[in-house]
Amino acid sequence: MSRSSPRYRLLERFRNVFEGTQYRHRDSSIGDSIAIELYEDLHSLHKSPKLVSRIENHERVINVQNLRQGVKARRGDGTFGELIPGEDALALPGFKVARGPIATLEIGGEVKILAKAMIKQIDRVMTDLGNQVRHFKRKGDTPIGVAVVGINWSPGYTSYEGDRAWPTDGRKYAHPIQEAAEAESRLREQIANQFDEFLILRFRATNAGVFPFEWIDYRETFRDYGAILTRISREYERRF
Repeated sequence: MSRSSPRYRLLERFRNVFEGTQYRHRDSSIGDSIAIELYEDLHSLHKSPKLVSRIENHERVINVQNLRQGVKARRGDGTFGELIPGEDALALPGFKVARGPIATLEIGGEVKILAKAMIKQIDRVMTDLGNQVRHFKRKGDTPIGVAVVGINWSPGYTSYEGDRAWPTDGRKYAHPIQEAAEAESRLREQIANQFDEFLILRFRATNAGVFPFEWIDYRETFRDYGAILTRISREYERRF
């Protein structure tokens, strides 16, 4: 990439979930920590004057509980909308986008990571994604729906349950690379069109040893994500 290329915080955060550290798939906070960086990247890109102004004036915030006041709906990993009047926005060091309770939903994000046993869980993952889109639209909101799905292409992987390690063996427990292509194909064919934007992050992580991480094709990933950020920005200007 050129020296003037932007640093995308979402991609960096995703990498840091695996690189040099053990990934625990049951940690629900991981999706949140990735999703909130979408809004930082949208602000940094500065392609939507409305979005940037509203963020900087604390009129639009990320909801820390991913809920809208008075709306019962499944929580997403990153919900962004209009701050409830009279409430204070919480500005955190290192972040441009403040936190606070929201009355409306303008952008909804959902993050899924398929690191191992992808085909076994693919139906549940697609059901969760479809349900999330429907919940985003509760109470007549018309949010921009964004999904980020990581797919592991590693030739081997180790998962952990408590103190036990479960490495793939290519037979009873398929290696990620054996299932990655089918998982991506099913996601694109069966669920991607329900979201305004659907980003696939292809990577390799063994979750063992020194916990290495690499992108399958960083340049392509960088371009895909940049294009999505641009389209979200343009659509935000039009829709809100």
